[in-house]
Amino acid sequence: MSRPLAVTPGEPGGIGPDLCIQAACDGAFRGIVIADPILMQRRIHLLGLPVRLESADAYDPNRTQGVLYVDPVACARPEQAPGVLHPDNARYVLSCLDQAMQGIADGRYRALVTGPVHKAMIRDGGFPNFTGHTEYLRDAYGLDDVVMMLASPRYRVALVTTHLPLRAVPDAITKDRVTAILDIVTRAFTEVYGVTHPRIAVLGLNPHAGESGHLGHEDDQQIRPAIETIQARYPHAQLSGPWPADTAFNAPFRETVDCYVAMYHDQGLPIVKADGFGDSVNVTLGLPIVRTSVDHGTALDLAGTGRGSTGGLIAALAEADRLTGVTL
Repeated sequence: MSRPLAVTPGEPGGIGPDLCIQAACDGAFRGIVIADPILMQRRIHLLGLPVRLESADAYDPNRTQGVLYVDPVACARPEQAPGVLHPDNARYVLSCLDQAMQGIADGRYRALVTGPVHKAMIRDGGFPNFTGHTEYLRDAYGLDDVVMMLASPRYRVALVTTHLPLRAVPDAITKDRVTAILDIVTRAFTEVYGVTHPRIAVLGLNPHAGESGHLGHEDDQQIRPAIETIQARYPHAQLSGPWPADTAFNAPFRETVDCYVAMYHDQGLPIVKADGFGDSVNVTLGLPIVRTSVDHGTALDLAGTGRGSTGGLIAALAEADRLTGVTL
């Protein structure tokens, strides 16, 4: 029997617990949820769904309809109402991640699938340096760099910078950083995705990719040399750019691209979310484990209502299965 996936629901006041329960009700939840059983049972009762909790030790991949297997972590406030945030729960959210990573290290789980967290609540709860799952996992594994990539049905977009204020982005676009990110992306598409000749299109930072220096020098002085370095390092790959971001996503060019590399968060992710919001998948490249995630936030207004869509969670589970060689 293949080892199960470890799934962390994320913010306890958000939509994450609901999605795990709803997917279990439909028989679409495959894995172990790392969560507080009391919190999950209360949410099951509130949603009124025919789902029962069982121990992770009893996991049976052939018996998933109406069953949610739980690896317990104690929540500070398991009685917290849906849609309500409390900073006391910050440590619980991170403890779920820590327990999932330990389970993977111990060989009990084969990959990590994460639900949405509320970054401000975690910072207010005593972790002021928390900026997101991607950075937390990077630091937990002692890595200098990992890459956030979102994938929709027609696009895969990786990011050079993630959760930075826009005014800080140009200073972060250095040849060394772009080179490091392109190295991770190229290796991941070769080794994890199994693409023999990965086609990677790198976007410029400035309008018109700097227009030969008239609209900025980062494109020619930082990005282009990084592309040339990685192309020389990986001759089997096909790197190109820097491309103007306003036209790079158009057909038929997108048909020639396996992955785009954008310079900052809101340069690349709007096209992915417009293409498949709710069903897109967040993948962290460069980790020693497979980690996928939903592409949406905590949806506090939907928590506890049963109206949240499980499409994103199911897509994240399916991508984790695919990247770990499991066919269902």
